[in-house]
Amino acid sequence: MEGDLLAISLRLAASVLVGSLIGLNRDLHDKPAGMRTHALVGLGAALIIVVILPPSADTSHRYDALSRVIQGVLTGIGFLGAGVILRNPDKLHISGLTTAATIWLTALLGVACGLGAWIPVGVAFVLGAIVLMFGGGIERAIHRRWAKPDDESSRQR
Repeated sequence: MEGDLLAISLRLAASVLVGSLIGLNRDLHDKPAGMRTHALVGLGAALIIVVILPPSADTSHRYDALSRVIQGVLTGIGFLGAGVILRNPDKLHISGLTTAATIWLTALLGVACGLGAWIPVGVAFVLGAIVLMFGGGIERAIHRRWAKPDDESSRQR
């Protein structure tokens, strides 16, 4: 039981850390969903996984339940992500898509933390951080280089 407590604590703490770091990026860019939101999304996703599938549990009969829980997390988190997407009909501009995607990614990282899948968590977190840190600059550079002069999207950036 003590081993379970340590494993569960590590999994939940890792989900909070990963979510906090992703949310910090959103906070630093003045986005509506920041560090606390992302930390809680990661924690909630990890929590439901360790409740359904504790570290020392016999997993042979729980994969169907686990699959349904993961599907529910993925579907449900879409509603939270949708709350940060805004559309300005006058300028034909949509904002908040990246933040919605980070909320979705954080939920999935929380699920992986809850499962104790440390290699996928690490790789996905690093790749996500690279996209968040460098993707916008690369995207703008590509648009400056190859966008047509009358391209509406190049004027909005």
